[in-house]
Amino acid sequence: MATDNPFVFGKAAEGSYFTDRQEDAKRLTANLTHGINTILISPRRWGKTSLVKKVIAEIDHPEIKTVFLDIFQCKSEWEFYRAFATAVIKQTASKLEEWVEMAKTFLANISPKFTFGPDPMTDFSISFEWDKKNDTILDVLQLPEKIAQRRGIRLLVCLDEFQQMAEFADSVTFQKKLRSVWQHQQHVTYCMFGSKKHLLENIFNDKSMPFYKFGDLMFLKKIPTDEWIPFICDKFSETGKSITPEQADRICEATDNLSSYVQQLSWVVWYKSGDTVIDADVEEAINDLLEQNKVFFQREVEQLTELQLNFLRAVADGVTSGQTRKEVIRKYRLETSANVQAIKKSLVKRDLIEVNDDEVTFNDSLFKLWLKRQRYYS
Repeated sequence: MATDNPFVFGKAAEGSYFTDRQEDAKRLTANLTHGINTILISPRRWGKTSLVKKVIAEIDHPEIKTVFLDIFQCKSEWEFYRAFATAVIKQTASKLEEWVEMAKTFLANISPKFTFGPDPMTDFSISFEWDKKNDTILDVLQLPEKIAQRRGIRLLVCLDEFQQMAEFADSVTFQKKLRSVWQHQQHVTYCMFGSKKHLLENIFNDKSMPFYKFGDLMFLKKIPTDEWIPFICDKFSETGKSITPEQADRICEATDNLSSYVQQLSWVVWYKSGDTVIDADVEEAINDLLEQNKVFFQREVEQLTELQLNFLRAVADGVTSGQTRKEVIRKYRLETSANVQAIKKSLVKRDLIEVNDDEVTFNDSLFKLWLKRQRYYS
C-alpha cells in the first residue's frame, strides 16, 4: 500500500496528481498540435501551469519539441531576451557541443557568451552585448523559427507568467516587437499564460494592444465539486485511508474549489488523519491552513484603505453583486456609488477580486475565509 501523501501543492500538479480538465486538455492539445497560438486566462491557483505541463508531456510526436519558460524573474526587456535565448537553445538540444554550436550558428551576429553553473552539462545561461541599434532583438526572437526550420521540427514555446512583460519599461513597444516577429513564424506555436488575469486580458483582449487576436483565448473555469469529490476520495483510498464524500465536499467549500488550495488542504487533512478521517481532522486542517497564511493576509489588510476593506467585508458577507444599492452602501459604510466603482477597479488591480459583469468574487478563497473570522470582519 502506498504511504506517500497523494496530494501536491506549491508546484504544478502533474501525472497522477492532476485531475479533470479533460475538455480543456483536449482543446489545448488540438491547438498546440495544429499550430494555433493559445492564451490561457484565469485567476491565480486555477491550475493553468498544471494543465499546460500535462498537455505538453502527453504530446507524443517526434517532430514536435517543447520549450517552457517562466518569465516571472525577468524585470526588463533585456532579461527576457537573455532568458528566452537560453531556454530555446537549452531545450532544443541535448548536449554541450550542440548548445555551443547552435549559439554560434543562430546567434552569430551578437557574439553570445556562455556562463556555466556547477554542472555544465545541464546548467548554463547565455548573455550578449545589448545594443538596440543592431539586430540583437531580431536574432533572438527569430531563434526558435530558425532552429525549427534547420532541424525539420515544430516548436511549442510555452511562456508562463507572460503578464510580467506589462511591467517592463515601454511595454507596449516591446510587445509590438514580439508580435511583429512571432506572427510570421510558420514552425513555432506559442502558448502564453500567467497568474494575473486582468493584466493578461489587457494584453490579449484589448483591441488597442499589439497582441490582440494573436491566438485562441481559453478562459478556464474552476473544477466543479462533483469532480473534485471522487478525486479526493480515490486518493485517500489508494493510500489506505478513507474520507467521506461529505468531508471532501467540506474541503471544496472551504477552498471555493481553487485547485491549488484543494490539493493543499487535502494534503493537510491526509497528513493529520488516521486510517479514517473524522470531521475534526478537516476543521483542524482548515484552521492550520489559515494560520499558515495569516501573516500574508495581515499584510494585505494593512495595505488596504478603510473603504476597500469595507467593500471586501461586503463581498465576504455574500454581497457579490449590487454593491451600489443604498442599503449596502449604508451598512458597509461605502459612502457613495462612485466610491464603489473606484474601489472595484483598485481591488481588481491589486488582484484581490474578480469582476464578471456585476458579479464580484475573491481571487483568494482562504483570504475571504480568514477575513470573515477576524476582528476586521463585523
